[in-house]
Amino acid sequence: MRLQFQYNKISLQQVEKGLKMRLAALPTIRSKESALRNEVKLLHHKTAELRQHYQNELNSYAAFETLWQEWEPNLLTVKQVHTQTVRFAGVACPEYDHTEFEVAPVAFFTRPLWFAQGIELLKSLTEKQIQIHLLQTKAELLDTERKKTTQKLHLYERVQIPEHEEAIRKIKRYLEDEDHLAKAAQKLIKLKKENT
Repeated sequence: MRLQFQYNKISLQQVEKGLKMRLAALPTIRSKESALRNEVKLLHHKTAELRQHYQNELNSYAAFETLWQEWEPNLLTVKQVHTQTVRFAGVACPEYDHTEFEVAPVAFFTRPLWFAQGIELLKSLTEKQIQIHLLQTKAELLDTERKKTTQKLHLYERVQIPEHEEAIRKIKRYLEDEDHLAKAAQKLIKLKKENT
């Protein structure tokens, strides 16, 4: 929407106030956009590292694939994932705290001996998957906010600030022209009075 203004001093003051506000907000918006951009990069890097670590750990247990055929899937379930809400640049993001697991009662006398280690291994792998998911979610939230901030920055820099500057220039030019015309009219009246 184009900037609406009138050719008078009150409108000039309002437009100048709007320009001043936008110019004052510009550094804050720039720094927020920069901080969000850096944090999103960092989160993508952390996610890639964690994903690689998870894959390496998974590959290291590939040799025991035949043992996992004895595993009973209902032995371990995720009861609850605990997260904290942290704010980064005004954006509320989930951050991993810990996971509660529910382990079904196991009679280790009738089960293979490695089931106890298998439970701990699955807990570790599950926690890594949850952490990866939460890092991706946080990165998506921050990236969405970064895009909005970038749009606002571009709106201010490329549209609103130039519009306000142009409006101020037009209003001042109009008021100056009006003032010159009034002075010229006064001089003409004065000359007419002197001639008569």
